[in-house]
Amino acid sequence: MEQSEFLEKHIFKGLTNINDGFDSDDIQYFTEADFEIVLQRVEHFGISVYGIESWLNGEMFDVYSHDAYRKKATDPRWYNKAFSEFKKRQEGLAYAASYKVSKKFLERE
Repeated sequence: MEQSEFLEKHIFKGLTNINDGFDSDDIQYFTEADFEIVLQRVEHFGISVYGIESWLNGEMFDVYSHDAYRKKATDPRWYNKAFSEFKKRQEGLAYAASYKVSKKFLERE
């Protein structure tokens, strides 16, 4: 199984991609409520999150990465804190992240 298939099946299932063309078609963006679910699912599977990108009204708002938090990409403390900081700074953001699914998960599927 490819990483994109795994993400579709286990992480993005039932959620709405709100990328209406403001970024590359292969990047999925979610509302705050849906992205919170994405992060819960990512934590459940132990998937790496390298960065979180936020957009407001079709314009790049900000990006946070695990390096800035000095945490491993699999550590949920960094991405949950970053998400919380985004929410405090601005309402109505669209969120995307860069993920890495381990080969172990991909081979099992």
